[in-house]
Amino acid sequence: MGVEAGAQAARSRALAVLRIRSRALAVALLPAAFAVVLYAGGTTGHLVGPGWHAARWTVTPLAVLVLTAAAVVALVVARARPAVSPTVSIAEESAPDLYRMVRDLADRLDVPAPSAIALTPDCDSWLEDRTHPAHGPPPKEERDELTGARGANRRATAAPVLVIGSPFLWWMRVGELRAVLAPVVAGTGPSAHPDIAAARRFVRGLDAAVAVSSTSGRCPLTRVVCAGVGWVARLLLRSCREHAALMERGVAAAAAERAQAVDYGLRIVAQEQVGLAYAGWDRLLTRVALPAWRMGRWPSRLDAGVVAALTELSRRDRLAEGFASRLGERPACDLLEEPGAIDEATSLLAARLFHGGPAERGPDWAPVDWQEYPEEVVDRKWRLDAARLHRVLDAQGIHHTPPPTALEPAGPTLSRVLDYLATPGLQPPAPAPDPDPGPAEAGAETEADADSEAEFDNERTATLAAALTTALAREEATAPKAKAPDTPPPWDDTTLPLFPLQPPRTARELLTDHVTAMVCCAAMDTAGATPGLDWLDGPTLLIDGERTPDLAPGVLSLIEDGDPIPLRHWLTQAGIRPEKPLRLV
Repeated sequence: MGVEAGAQAARSRALAVLRIRSRALAVALLPAAFAVVLYAGGTTGHLVGPGWHAARWTVTPLAVLVLTAAAVVALVVARARPAVSPTVSIAEESAPDLYRMVRDLADRLDVPAPSAIALTPDCDSWLEDRTHPAHGPPPKEERDELTGARGANRRATAAPVLVIGSPFLWWMRVGELRAVLAPVVAGTGPSAHPDIAAARRFVRGLDAAVAVSSTSGRCPLTRVVCAGVGWVARLLLRSCREHAALMERGVAAAAAERAQAVDYGLRIVAQEQVGLAYAGWDRLLTRVALPAWRMGRWPSRLDAGVVAALTELSRRDRLAEGFASRLGERPACDLLEEPGAIDEATSLLAARLFHGGPAERGPDWAPVDWQEYPEEVVDRKWRLDAARLHRVLDAQGIHHTPPPTALEPAGPTLSRVLDYLATPGLQPPAPAPDPDPGPAEAGAETEADADSEAEFDNERTATLAAALTTALAREEATAPKAKAPDTPPPWDDTTLPLFPLQPPRTARELLTDHVTAMVCCAAMDTAGATPGLDWLDGPTLLIDGERTPDLAPGVLSLIEDGDPIPLRHWLTQAGIRPEKPLRLV
């Protein structure tokens, strides 16, 4: 499909959407038209008599009711704020080279330049229209006078905002970023057409009206009105859904075809970097950032971490060897005046979107640099988990009695955990009942019991896993709530996290994490091990500066089968003494 063919297909589908809007308006005006005809006939002496008089009294209230309902629906559709993607705005003063590159690209493509640039903490790029009145007018210098296809009909339309995935700026080179953005920027051309712009505004307004009608907490009359508005908006959305989808497909085809002439060969290579950046970003968030977020710390240089993670992947994977050679070229983040400050703002936004953290830093929500990550996150996380495990054992009434010949002072030890989980013949004492648990805690206990019974055959393991799940739920319930920002964002943040990375951990995963943390604490306190950061796997244990072999098989053998032999063998080889007391938080 060529540029003209794609644009023509998009325009025809846009007209179809607008025809649906016109038909809806005609239906709303139809009772009023009948009423006008009846009254006009009465004044001319043609439609007279009791029957016509009754018809006028019947049609007139119906026309008023329909017109009122149509006016309400039209008002909601026109004023409802369409959804806006959470982004970090980039002012031209903070990235003049980036703006210059985008404008040069738009000139080469012969399309209007985007009105502004923003970053998103994700591996994607798109154009976003923010010209709705609720979003505020764009600056005067960012408005473009665009000419539609109707000859003399000119209208001032603000070009859409270019949203760029922040990992692209740090991992890609300048030429690669330009090639990746070419088909995106080319989409500003169809956006300038009045029919396509009007169709998009109509569809976005309907979508926003549906969202407004679905909100609760209003009086009964308002809920009835919102239900009616939502029904009409959904009906219209279903009618124009296919046309809108085909319109966007035509716009994308026209933009892709227009961008063929710009850096075509480099764009093929750059697409490989898109996939690689996505893989590194996903792994960095789930393996590295998520453990920090869970304990109230957020890495302040996530985008810089993507470069480190992908460089490490290039070192380990032969297939990625060629990617490391690119690092000598100019990175796209050099187009920013202060890449560190922008990286920090994007990292905080990522924490909010993927984990639901507060909008501002505080004592319980502080940034952490990569140099401090092992000490501030890894070590603290392990000791907090180990301390929680021992508190749960104390609450269960499980006490470790050292042998009479032991010279070590009393204290939390790894042996206590090993002995408890490796003794299948004894029944653990029943935990003391919790005095008046709250509804949330009671629900957490019930779910924890059900999950642990389904995951474990060992009753000791199941009981400990359920108790850990309940303890963690209590801590999260009593944790300080996120402070609402002074200036509310243009996107709905009432249901954070908007894009959760992972579902809540199961009882089995929680128990595995806590036993592993206990082993790592024992290694640090008795064998001189140190916490470390692996860019691809997250927190790691270092002995003599080297990453230790995987201890997961030994931990799983202990908690699933009650067999401590593999883990004890691993401890002996690493020189770890499980009977020594540990320093916990």
